[in-house]
Amino acid sequence: MPKRGKRFKNREISWLSFNARVLQEAGDKTVPLIERLRFLGIFSSNLDEFFRVRISTLRKLSKLKHHKDILGFNAEAVLNRIHKTVLSQQSQFERSYKKILSELAAEKTFIINETQLSYTQGRFVKNYFRREILPSLVPVMIEKIKDFPFLKDKSIYFVIRLMRKNNHKEKEKLALMEIPTERLPRFISLPRVGENKFIIMLDDIIRYCLQDVFYIFNYDHFDAWMVKMTRDADLDIDNDVSGSLMEKLSRGLTKRKKGIPVRFLYDANMPEYILKYLEKRIHLKEQDMIAGGRYHNFKDFIQFPNIGKSEWVYEKITPVPHKYLTARKSIIRTIKERDCILHLPYHSFTYIIQFLREASLDPKAVSIKIALYRVAQNSNIVNALINAAKNGKSVSVVMELQARFDEEANIFWAKRMEEEGIKVIYGVPDLKVHSKMFIVSRMEKGKLVHYANLGTGNYHEENAKYYSDQSLFTSNQHLTREAYRMFLYFEDGKKPDEFKHLLAAPFDFRKKLTKLLDTEIENAKAGKEAYVILKVNHIVDDKIISKLYEASHAGVKVNMIVRTTCSLVPEIKGISENIKVISIVDKFLEHARMFVFCNAGDTKYFLSSSDLMTRNLDHRLEIAFPVYDEEIKHELREIINIQLKDNMKARIINEQQSNRYRKDSSVTKVRAQVDIYNYLREHEKPE
Repeated sequence: MPKRGKRFKNREISWLSFNARVLQEAGDKTVPLIERLRFLGIFSSNLDEFFRVRISTLRKLSKLKHHKDILGFNAEAVLNRIHKTVLSQQSQFERSYKKILSELAAEKTFIINETQLSYTQGRFVKNYFRREILPSLVPVMIEKIKDFPFLKDKSIYFVIRLMRKNNHKEKEKLALMEIPTERLPRFISLPRVGENKFIIMLDDIIRYCLQDVFYIFNYDHFDAWMVKMTRDADLDIDNDVSGSLMEKLSRGLTKRKKGIPVRFLYDANMPEYILKYLEKRIHLKEQDMIAGGRYHNFKDFIQFPNIGKSEWVYEKITPVPHKYLTARKSIIRTIKERDCILHLPYHSFTYIIQFLREASLDPKAVSIKIALYRVAQNSNIVNALINAAKNGKSVSVVMELQARFDEEANIFWAKRMEEEGIKVIYGVPDLKVHSKMFIVSRMEKGKLVHYANLGTGNYHEENAKYYSDQSLFTSNQHLTREAYRMFLYFEDGKKPDEFKHLLAAPFDFRKKLTKLLDTEIENAKAGKEAYVILKVNHIVDDKIISKLYEASHAGVKVNMIVRTTCSLVPEIKGISENIKVISIVDKFLEHARMFVFCNAGDTKYFLSSSDLMTRNLDHRLEIAFPVYDEEIKHELREIINIQLKDNMKARIINEQQSNRYRKDSSVTKVRAQVDIYNYLREHEKPE
């Protein structure tokens, strides 16, 4: 039996391989030019979160005396490998950025810095600086103060050297100044010069105008280098029973903002003596220090403006009208007749909002129960729920306050809904509610009848424009009754009876999933057709991976689409030669989870909110729901087949994690996200 390191890829190393796929998109010339810049922003944003969460956790684990025996790997060795990988990716990042700049320049569009301004542009920049920027700047002279200023997570700063150009005897000064990107745009368009278009970054405007900031000093030369601190984002929520979860979270969020440093990113051109000075003053360790380029917080490039051609950005798709969900008929009446599924973002999220709004006005509707994990900043979902409460409906919301990085927003919405008379349930002790579902209950002929929406993604209308998810409308009473029982558990904490249709974590999800895999193993051994198709964001659970290895060894054909982290190693001789894994990275974020089992020809389809991670299966409230409607099963099979055939945006996941594109010039080109949209446009035509 191969060693663990060969059979199970470290999840952090696998995650870095995923982010490398994002970086590949920035270097792909078939991707529109501005979108390539935005992929650099996504890469940077991903890496920030990785350091805030995963690196901080690894460092804590590395301090445990017997962590290698507990974890199965040497945390220090993994941290060193991560450091080398991040530095390598940073170099690739810089090369991609410079290449994009040169391609923009060839199209007469320029991102220029303060040294490249013309006289006219300089006047424009000076006026803009004095009017818009200067009032927001707070410079601190750091050499004369006892305590070094606190560097906030997510913020960027200039370390500024003030000196006399021709008088080196006069002692230089050092200042620190935050770049006010939260209040001001990072990118500013300059007046055009003929056909040439120009953008300058906020950072470089400040560089250009430093003399206006420090005019009271007798200096004539200024240098500015950017630095950024990434801090531990883990929330340490103690088990003290006193105080509400909301109060504990609020305290935890305050602590997060002051979390210990996990990465200090600095401009590699900063003089060594200044870097050493900062290292000493901030009490940094060598492992915290990462050299970067001139600019940090590239996540802002996600919002980079398109001042050029329309083909420099992805064409916005027009959502496909659903064949059965029409404006002339109520959604409740429609799903009473048949199940309906949305394939987001190819369909519009507004159908979900419409369903809730309809329920708020429906005289027969008596209650709405919904689980919320993340919602939009100006949430139409929440507005619809408030509307329902104002119309006399009983509205219960399970609001998961511990949705990472959305805690503050969820606290805000929870308080707002309580003010409007909505019953808010703050999750379940020791379990994170991650399931995506809601139930509308109606009194029909004296009986309570349930209508449900069960999905793979959050009720977040903004994300639904960019996240690929599935959302099922159903009145199937087998499904709706079991979903309703889950909500009763949320409310009273009493463990529900056995589920016959749903796979529900942490109750029976793992056991039922294992049983479904065992059935395929038995069928393969009996000479029957046996296969499994899994589409997830992450697969890291050792037991499930081992079961898939067992299935492969028995002859079960396993095809997987894994977006992000894959600890399973496919195509190892004698272990996983029957397992093939691809990853699709394209203009939409692949977020749906789907499990398909041959089941001796009676194919079973499940959609889920859950990834194949230990935390999802054992420590979260998740569901996977079966699809019973034959037409929807056919749709799902067509869609998953298109994805499995992708040979333009699919990468092969292998032991080396080389992220090789699956290209085959001998077959028809398949780009899954484009072809799924075209399939649905044809499939959804009214009969």
